[in-house]
Amino acid sequence: MVDDIETAGTDPTVSVSISFHSSVIESVRERVGKRGVSPYVEAAVRRQIERDNLAALIGANEEIHGPLTAAEIQAAREEMHGLGSHGEVA
Repeated sequence: MVDDIETAGTDPTVSVSISFHSSVIESVRERVGKRGVSPYVEAAVRRQIERDNLAALIGANEEIHGPLTAAEIQAAREEMHGLGSHGEVA
């Protein structure tokens, strides 16, 4: 299992067979060409692993501290985006 996504990718590659709907593969190939499918899919899987790990971390934090309130979420958004208390740019 790959929990440390930062160090993953230094190990050897393994060929696997996966199934996609044809429209999905067509869309991927339009973006990256036939030889770029594997790196594109691996990058997507890595992003999903990162999201899964983040969701687990958030869940563990909520078990300890409870869920964030709407006010805490809004304050975090304002801090992230450099907004003042009324939505204006700080």
